[in-house]
Amino acid sequence: TIIANSRKFSNATFEEISHLVREITSLAEICCAEGADPSCYDAGSSALSAKSCGADSPFPAHPGTAGCCAQEGLEQKLCLAALRHPPQQLPRYLQPSNEELCQAFKEDPKDFADRFLHEYASSYGQAPLPVLLGSTRTFLSMVSTCCISPAPTVCFLKEKLERKTLSLLTLMSNRACSRFTAYGKEKVTFSYLTSLAQKMPAASFEDLFPLAEDAAEVFSQCCDSVDEDCMQKKLSEHTAKACVALSARDERFADCCKGKNLMQNYFCISALPPAPTPQLPEAQQPTNEQLCGEEGARHAERYLFELVRRHTSVPDAFVGKLYDSSEKVRRECCSGKDVSACLDSKRRQGGEELPPLLEKANQLCGQYNELNFLDFKKRLRDSLTQAMPEASPELLGQLVEQRADFASTCCPHNSPPLYCTSKV
Repeated sequence: TIIANSRKFSNATFEEISHLVREITSLAEICCAEGADPSCYDAGSSALSAKSCGADSPFPAHPGTAGCCAQEGLEQKLCLAALRHPPQQLPRYLQPSNEELCQAFKEDPKDFADRFLHEYASSYGQAPLPVLLGSTRTFLSMVSTCCISPAPTVCFLKEKLERKTLSLLTLMSNRACSRFTAYGKEKVTFSYLTSLAQKMPAASFEDLFPLAEDAAEVFSQCCDSVDEDCMQKKLSEHTAKACVALSARDERFADCCKGKNLMQNYFCISALPPAPTPQLPEAQQPTNEQLCGEEGARHAERYLFELVRRHTSVPDAFVGKLYDSSEKVRRECCSGKDVSACLDSKRRQGGEELPPLLEKANQLCGQYNELNFLDFKKRLRDSLTQAMPEASPELLGQLVEQRADFASTCCPHNSPPLYCTSKV
């Protein structure tokens, strides 16, 4: 219950979550007992709703609460139950040192466990519930075992190695499912496709598109699943397919696929930096007939794919904006009176605006991927000083920090989608 409500209300304080959890568990204890009154749950949940609607409610605050409280009866309860905070964009849980863990655990084991569950679940709230349950259970078991061990350091080392796959699964599934929730299935397919294209620009659309569709299908089946091992099983199967399809064509993929542990192989592939930009002829734009035909979406995706494999460092959030713009153009122009005039004018506009933007984004993230962070900031400062010789040192400093912050958060492909889209 702590995990479920911390995921649901990721901005709530530990105290607010504790109040809610106490009420829910005491309702369960009373109403699930043998011989409990059949109307017990209905009456208890109505009292809980009334408490949520009180002026001094101790439960997590939510901007939609007032709207729910204006309703009555079952509608009010269902409305309150459906409320949730938007997930945290950047996980904030930082694992303390072994000594700090043991000190907090020994002071109050139950309070330590509850606070850990709250912090971890609100940070990784998009990971599927079974993954979070497994990950937190093994973490707490590790702490309780190692903190009373005669050799805690050795114990932690051994246990962390054993937990590695589950830790990676939590991290990766939280990233994948937050992207799936933000983008939807079609756009996640495209995002995954372009990620593969940037790591392996020599591969064709036909090589990579089936793998992107397969990955999106895994996320659509497992992100909300309560099946114990859905994500681990299906993601492992997907990784095996990707390794078979791509290992022979790319040395870096082949290296990632050597391991026996498929989850670690998946993590290795996800963490591969973009490949150098290949020398390719200019991408062919689809015709107006193709864009507005039955396969219009596929033609648009193929063209964007071609642009992205020619700009291997352009960040995902930027590519996402291009995808949205292209969908919007197709919606507006293909249903209009003069399809050709509409598409031609958009094409001219895109032809002028797009190349310099792609180059800029590609250059910023390309330098970020290549250089260490200090050298990257120095290069940024030098190029901004050249571009803006009149700017004051304060303004230059602000711009350098702003762009360096964007690059460090949003250039890696596993960046938080909504946060980075707003930063583009």
